[in-house]
Amino acid sequence: MTDFPILSVMIAVPLLAALGCLFLRAEGARWLALIATFVDLALGLMLWANFENGGAQWQFVENLPLGGTYLNWQLGIDGIALMLILLSVFLMPICIGASWRSIEKRVPEYMSAFLLMEALMLGVFAAQDLLLFYIFFEGGLIPMYLIIGIWGGAERIKASYKFFLYTLFGSVLMLIAMLVMINQAGTGYIPTLIAYDFAPSLQTWLWLAFFASFAVKMPMWPVHTWLPDAHVQAPTAGSVILAGVLLKMGGYGFVRFSLPMFPDASAQFVPLVFILSSVAIVYTSLVALVQRDMKKLIAYSSVAHMAFVTFGLFAFNRQGIEGALIVMLSHGLVSGALFLCVGVIYDRMHTREIEKYGGLANNMPGYAVLFLLFTMAAVGLPGTSGFVGEFLAMMGTYKVSTWGAIFATTGIILGAAYMLYLYWRIAYGAARTAEASAMRDLSVREWGLLAPIAAAVLWMGVYPEPFLAPMRADVGRLLERTERVTPAGDSRPTAGNPAAAAPAHGAAAHGAEEAAH
Repeated sequence: MTDFPILSVMIAVPLLAALGCLFLRAEGARWLALIATFVDLALGLMLWANFENGGAQWQFVENLPLGGTYLNWQLGIDGIALMLILLSVFLMPICIGASWRSIEKRVPEYMSAFLLMEALMLGVFAAQDLLLFYIFFEGGLIPMYLIIGIWGGAERIKASYKFFLYTLFGSVLMLIAMLVMINQAGTGYIPTLIAYDFAPSLQTWLWLAFFASFAVKMPMWPVHTWLPDAHVQAPTAGSVILAGVLLKMGGYGFVRFSLPMFPDASAQFVPLVFILSSVAIVYTSLVALVQRDMKKLIAYSSVAHMAFVTFGLFAFNRQGIEGALIVMLSHGLVSGALFLCVGVIYDRMHTREIEKYGGLANNMPGYAVLFLLFTMAAVGLPGTSGFVGEFLAMMGTYKVSTWGAIFATTGIILGAAYMLYLYWRIAYGAARTAEASAMRDLSVREWGLLAPIAAAVLWMGVYPEPFLAPMRADVGRLLERTERVTPAGDSRPTAGNPAAAAPAHGAAAHGAEEAAH
């Protein structure tokens, strides 16, 4: 595996297939897209099997000089990027399968847009050059803009413009910051920049410029308003990939850039991040409670779940960061599955109004069971992936901020309220319409889409070690980088009691982590 350029191949396969789709008819494009995404899934599993846990920080490194200081084809992954690449290649065949019969208009172009999206997403997580990362990061906007704008709902044009403009604005500031960094450090090589010490005063401005882009991508309150519109108008598979992977790019940006490159500024802005995260959890959970559209409800729940990620990452300790990373993986699976569940009944009745359903457990028992599993995972039930991440993220947050932990807990309580309220109205009681009572249960294709996600959600919930192990060493390196600036929180031991102020990410942290396993 050392000489095989597996990362370049993983990016090239969907790119070439995207080009091929444009020259095929609808059925041929569907099959080519499915085959290409399965090839990438196989390559992703090879990547996982050959990744050396605790080995070199950067593995599968490729280096092709292109333009000196500013732009080079440099790829390589650590354990954090590996997990997000696996999430991407796992969800893509499911997205193609979800679109198999629901998309009838301009099918070759649709499949081509999805394959281009996959190539760009993989590039984001594999890029080791700053401007190469930027090209992939922003390039992902284009296929998603087309997917919403061409194959979306009635107000698709407004939603696609809003999505594009929101995300583009923050990214212009990030590009300026990147050029400043390259001029200052003399290189755009990300591993070098991670170890480079920028002046604290410069760090503040660079951090804010990156934050403008990552906060929109996450999305954080108050720049989250594009997300519900984009989700409601996007086709089912578009919502799956938007919630499953594109939102994770913001969290990945914080882990890869903001925390290790600007540690002083990150510590300085912890109160800001915690306040925004607290507002996001409470406000969007309350908004979700009153939604009548299923997709909008799940979209608002995504904003609340992403706040757990920002809480955990800026807790500056092992539990918080590992918890945040697991929340990202879990949310990618669970929210993707919830959007697929909405798509299943939307395909039958062509409405997302919650009030039109009811009593689905009677005539769709298989659907009701899977929907219940994903609802419970979204709530954070022990034994599901949602519990592991949220528990660790809250533990990490509590070590730094009692108030942050209180608001995070409020989010879990409100999350249980709106998710169980949604499930009760859809699955129980009497059917409110004749069409709802006559709907057939899941087809073989729909079982094939939802069952693998259900298995992954349970696997991660019962035995999260295979998902945590590749990231453990990288979290340790991140903590070493931020250790000197770790902010003193309201629940940290005081300086007057040095015995109590044991290392926050030492044996105690490891013991708590073992308990979570």
